[in-house]
Amino acid sequence: MIDSRLHAHVPAITTQLSRVILGKADVMDHLAVALLSGSHVLMEDVPGVGKTTLAKALAKLFAGDFKRVQFTPDLLPTDILGSSIYNPRDGTFTFKQGPIFTNILLADEINRASPRTQSALLEAMSERQVSIEGRTFPLPPPFLVIATQNPIEFHGTYPLPEAQLDRFGMKINLGYPDLENEIDVLYSQFHHHPLEDLTPILDAATVLELRTAVRSVKMDRKLGRYLVELARATRAHPSLKMGCSPRGTLLLFRIVQARAFLAGRDFAIPEDVKACAVPALAHRLALDTKAKYSGTQKEDVVREILEQVSVGLEAGV
Repeated sequence: MIDSRLHAHVPAITTQLSRVILGKADVMDHLAVALLSGSHVLMEDVPGVGKTTLAKALAKLFAGDFKRVQFTPDLLPTDILGSSIYNPRDGTFTFKQGPIFTNILLADEINRASPRTQSALLEAMSERQVSIEGRTFPLPPPFLVIATQNPIEFHGTYPLPEAQLDRFGMKINLGYPDLENEIDVLYSQFHHHPLEDLTPILDAATVLELRTAVRSVKMDRKLGRYLVELARATRAHPSLKMGCSPRGTLLLFRIVQARAFLAGRDFAIPEDVKACAVPALAHRLALDTKAKYSGTQKEDVVREILEQVSVGLEAGV
């Protein structure tokens, strides 16, 4: 049985986020799933659709520490991780923590920084720790990276390396609002921004409790087999030169559990997998040259695989 006290926080998250970004209920669900599962989020879209606003909205619902780093071409790894400061009075060095020592880190326009700076996040995102000058520092739990980026075709961007993309649990695209919702946006900010009305509804302890509850969601072994078969299908697809890694499968497993918890169930079903597969898998794939220049989209490849790989009636719980 789902803990009703804990689960009561979940609809409040999506409701509050939907007050800031209008008409994107599926995106709000994905962001809530990422928070519940502890999955880092990459949001890619054209400028001005609300990527940074949505990330700030999630941070405002959380009573823990929040830091924002604007990634630029001249940003250095030490600007994120921190560095040792020399004290001339006693000849000692004191480590000054960088903005990565926080609960929620907003890496804004991450692909405007150099690959060297982007790679500074690898250890933190994977192991929730930072190694600097021969010492290892744990990051405060919970730790979540929300990164935004502009499409790589835009001027002044550096594509994220595959190793870093693989550490993001989900990649979310906001897209333009429809006509009525875009009109509503104009009037929702008539006097002030809805972001100003948000107040914290979660603290660090509650988030950790929610994540523990998510890990208790039952996953039938045959459903786990379905996840692995999806991953293996990406590795054998003729349009892909790189498929989903075992790390990606493990992250998808946790995301599916969180999706079931979001729906108020203590067990996962195949529909949870299908709802999360595209945002959880597509960014991990690499198209071969022919597919890339023929206009094939990685999201379409995942949808094709979902149609091809059989769930099996016995895979339900």
